[in-house]
Amino acid sequence: MDIKQKKRHEIPAQYQWDLTHIYPTDADWHQAAKTVKADIEALQAFEGKLTTGQAIFACLEKSHAVMEVVQRIYAYAYLKKSEDANISAYQAMADTAEGLDTDYEEAAAFIDPEILTHSETAIRNFIQTTPGLESYAHYLHNLMREKEHVLSAEMEALLAAAGEMANSPENTYSMLCEADLKFGNITDEDGHTVEVTDSRYSALLRSPNRRVRKEAFETFWASFTALKNTFATLLGGSVKKDMFFAEARKYSSTLDASLSENNIPRAVYEQLIEAVHEFLPVVHQYMALRKKALGLDAMHIYDKVAPLAKDVDIKIPYENAKKMITEGLAPLGKDYLDTMANSMDAGWIDVYENEGKTNGGYEYPVYGVHPYVLLNHEDTLTDMFTLAHEMGHAMHSFYTMGTQPLAYAYAPTFTAEVASTVNEALMMQYMLQTTTDPDTRLYLTDEFIQQFLSTVFRQTMFAEFEMIIHGMAEDDEPIVLETLNKVYRELNVKYYGPGVVIDEILDIEWAWIVHFYSAFYVYQYATGYAAALAFTKRLQSGNAAALEDYLGFLKAGDSDYPIEILKKAGVDMSTRQPVRDALEVFAGLVNELEKLLDL
Repeated sequence: MDIKQKKRHEIPAQYQWDLTHIYPTDADWHQAAKTVKADIEALQAFEGKLTTGQAIFACLEKSHAVMEVVQRIYAYAYLKKSEDANISAYQAMADTAEGLDTDYEEAAAFIDPEILTHSETAIRNFIQTTPGLESYAHYLHNLMREKEHVLSAEMEALLAAAGEMANSPENTYSMLCEADLKFGNITDEDGHTVEVTDSRYSALLRSPNRRVRKEAFETFWASFTALKNTFATLLGGSVKKDMFFAEARKYSSTLDASLSENNIPRAVYEQLIEAVHEFLPVVHQYMALRKKALGLDAMHIYDKVAPLAKDVDIKIPYENAKKMITEGLAPLGKDYLDTMANSMDAGWIDVYENEGKTNGGYEYPVYGVHPYVLLNHEDTLTDMFTLAHEMGHAMHSFYTMGTQPLAYAYAPTFTAEVASTVNEALMMQYMLQTTTDPDTRLYLTDEFIQQFLSTVFRQTMFAEFEMIIHGMAEDDEPIVLETLNKVYRELNVKYYGPGVVIDEILDIEWAWIVHFYSAFYVYQYATGYAAALAFTKRLQSGNAAALEDYLGFLKAGDSDYPIEILKKAGVDMSTRQPVRDALEVFAGLVNELEKLLDL
């Protein structure tokens, strides 16, 4: 029996998201896309006239009203393309939406430079004396903070116009991975021919059969290796893009440019890497335990998630996963749980994999509508955690969009990853608390450790990789295939330790990581995990004030700097403590696993 991807029409409608909530039909989308062009052009009527607080307020209101429509157009096209990247009509719609987004950015490019022609004293006076403008106070204060990096109106328009072109490396990468790249077939434990896909790969690595793991590993990475020079060129081009924009805006480095957007101190990034390096011996201890438990002469990367509890095979169909996360997230309160439960049956979620569908999982907030969630559910424990994770994002967006104006309605990644990981941590601790079976406890403890490895250690390794290759490029070293492979191999050896064989074919793994096309993004998964564990500890105390603080955090969106929003809710990420506390939990789990294995 062959196991192949289904076509889109083979997925029951109840497990597909409902995009009619955004636009009833494609024809309505096309009409909106046509109409918004005039609205974009109308923005330019404000140019040269932002001389008073009232004029600034009117311009910002109009700009955000147009932005809301453009974002809705973009969302519909992006989500349609995510359903099946092979459909050329949706590729064309996505291209049109991206063009409209660029048009909007060009049309609005004069706003910030023109506001900044006023002195800080004048701007502060406008905020205090102009009705309505106080709602843009944080926006304007942040603009003044970044004044030296805001260019002239003409230069801002030029950079905006370059935006669509600058996205070419990522867009090309997406088409390669989602539409063109095929991984071939292997034979599973039961003798079935299985097509290896991006989402199925992770499940195959969890097979108790080492032959299956090895064949999936080699088949998967062989496909990337076949296109190694193409991927190297794309990532090298993306790094050059990052440098171009950082230099154009007069930042000292690409890392500083990225961190400045949300006013994140560079020390936060550097402290994360330093703390993770300190705990790498614990990772090496875990890998040695895994090697011994599996009875291996040599442990390879394809063995790092193989099941340690041989008799435990947790299958969680989607409907069961929904029920479990509603139970496990009880500390988040009735309002949160009721809203989440209703949303999961209201067309927010696209559940199952189909041919051409975007890989992995993500959440996409649509202001004035609701969040959408993409999954590729395969009934594994990992998929249940993915559902909890993405619903954490969705509920964060729901609370923020219901509280904040559009200017602050999208939480920055630094805080967005906290909300998703709180859900994962609560679910894991709920499952550990409700199981009495020793084998299941072993399984779950190992899964908790795997969460740390994938979210803290692995993402920090990615962050270090990004910092190294961008630094090399900034020192005029060419970013070519051999360089990327060498840097990535050295980091794999450092992070996994001498007890793990790093197969040469894995040197190409950097080519799989889509987040590298959004520079210095991934470290926020690790910092978010640390903040999430701090919140989880407070929420499990049952203290009503802790829940109130957390819900206040969910509602804050982008209304203040991320570090300040977290501080107000009781977690100070400007210090080393939350990361170190999280890594101490990891060390404790590894020691607990050693006791459970009784080796």
